[in-house]
Amino acid sequence: MGKTRYRQRGGAERRAGREYPEGADRNAERSEERQGGLGTLYVVSTPIGNLEDVTIRALRILKEVALIAAEDTRRTRILLRAYGIVTPLTSLYDQNEAEKSALLLARLQAGESVAYVSDAGTPGISDPGYILISRAISSWIPVVPVPGPSAVIAALSVSGLPMDRFVFSGFLPSKAARRREMLLSLSREERTLVFYESPHRLGGALRDIADVLGQREVVISREMTKIHEQFIRGAAAEVAAVIEGKTVKGEVTLIVAGRPCHPRIYSDEELLALCAGQEREDPRTSLRDRAERVAAETRVPRKRIYRLLLFS
Repeated sequence: MGKTRYRQRGGAERRAGREYPEGADRNAERSEERQGGLGTLYVVSTPIGNLEDVTIRALRILKEVALIAAEDTRRTRILLRAYGIVTPLTSLYDQNEAEKSALLLARLQAGESVAYVSDAGTPGISDPGYILISRAISSWIPVVPVPGPSAVIAALSVSGLPMDRFVFSGFLPSKAARRREMLLSLSREERTLVFYESPHRLGGALRDIADVLGQREVVISREMTKIHEQFIRGAAAEVAAVIEGKTVKGEVTLIVAGRPCHPRIYSDEELLALCAGQEREDPRTSLRDRAERVAAETRVPRKRIYRLLLFS
């Protein structure tokens, strides 16, 4: 076992939740954090659309740090300009994160505090940030979360689907074959499923969900907190039909109901009818593939369905 990193539980992390009375001098916090010669890396959540969703603490941190590292400095400047924040900015995105992290760590080790923000929402959630954060922790640099907006949590909160247990799987694969493979791997998952999806791939994703997972309830959350915010709810195939031929724009979070906990009982005739539907949709599928997909949809053992196909 390696050394337990108790440092993270001291200093800045303990002070992160301190309540300040009106008029209190917060310079004391900053001077305390610099004890030991290390700065603090703040992981700051920012609005996913509406600039009013930023927290008071996030604004304070962004004003007080020596440097803000941002996934896209152009987008972050919009937020900073709205609140009169003039802290210097530098970029840190997927393509330069490994190289840029070393430069930021040097500044943190020299005693300067740095805030990291992504384009929107919470850094590291299908966004850059993991390399910087993990290297800071490995270097014993205090890493402090400044929580706030998250598209995943916002979409779940108004989905109407169970949110006590859920699985977030990031972006669905862009290639149809890999997307269907991923959905099949999640077909027995009873927790609510959450994905990010590109608007121009949304129709294909919904059709694959209907095909692989069956008539699950889905919720499309589009452009949340923005002017054109929209929520579309219904069975996967029905929602696919609603958006068919339409141009979908903006950020999309896709919520899919988990596998029912109490499966219904299917007759042999019903199972064969579902298999026939699979064959009509894709005549090239093998008997084994049809059995597997219907088993995923119905929770009926694949062996039973396969035998029906062999001897019907």
